[in-house]
Amino acid sequence: MAKVNVKPIGDRVLVQPVEEKEVKKGGIIIPDSAKEKPTEGKIVAIGTGKLDESGKRLPFEVKVGDTVLISKYGGTEVKIEDISYLIMREDDILGIVQS
Repeated sequence: MAKVNVKPIGDRVLVQPVEEKEVKKGGIIIPDSAKEKPTEGKIVAIGTGKLDESGKRLPFEVKVGDTVLISKYGGTEVKIEDISYLIMREDDILGIVQS
């Protein structure tokens, strides 16, 4: 995993989507435009955390390196050095994939 010079703010995280494997059905290669958007990704960077009502920082439930399940259409897509990433709130993460 390459070092990225982007630090999300607040309760946002930077996720690198895990690309799906090429899908073949009956010998037909399905084009990229017809494939589902990735729903799995790797946490590359995390922000500073969410503040509660009293102003105390709440710790993240995810950490850099975690593989996570993400909302199908969640986050904002950004390109950094020709690599696509998603910046999203921690609340948009559906779960952590256990290895």
